[in-house]
Amino acid sequence: MRCGPLRRPPRTSREAIAAGIMLAPEDRRHTGLILPMSVKTNLSLASLRRDRRNGLFRNGRAENRVARSMIELLRIKTSNDRQLVRYLSGGNQQKVVLGKWLCLAPKLLLLDEPTRGIDVGAKEEIYKLIDQLARQGVAILFASSEMDEVLGLADRALVMHEGRLSGELSRAELRRGSHHATRDR
Repeated sequence: MRCGPLRRPPRTSREAIAAGIMLAPEDRRHTGLILPMSVKTNLSLASLRRDRRNGLFRNGRAENRVARSMIELLRIKTSNDRQLVRYLSGGNQQKVVLGKWLCLAPKLLLLDEPTRGIDVGAKEEIYKLIDQLARQGVAILFASSEMDEVLGLADRALVMHEGRLSGELSRAELRRGSHHATRDR
């Protein structure tokens, strides 16, 4: 169930999810995934409450549907949906973290270092996904320490220093910075 405009900030993760706010944390292996569980289980974790049968029981058909659709949509490279998520590459693990939330159609997707520790090919796929989601109207707020990522993806950048806002760059300023960064190489 979706809530209307936020009257107050969510106090719990359940309230945030109900409001359409999802988080892909920086440390996917410790806080984004349950490593000893399957790809299917990890992909369907966020939608278990929504998809249960008779209000109580897990819905295996819905879990299978979610897993198949996210594996296909995100091009997750796995031998099958029963493969333990711990054995996937870092990029495919990150796709599972994202897929877990995408099946709930987020309004706001918070991404903390979304491409840290993944290969170049997976980065490009995740960049394309972020761009596609933004074009579909999903608000994306991401934190990144990679300047190329910020220059390539952001419409606006807020610069933090020692926990305080120290600057703001518009899309035009970011594009000028991207041009200078490319030219200076």
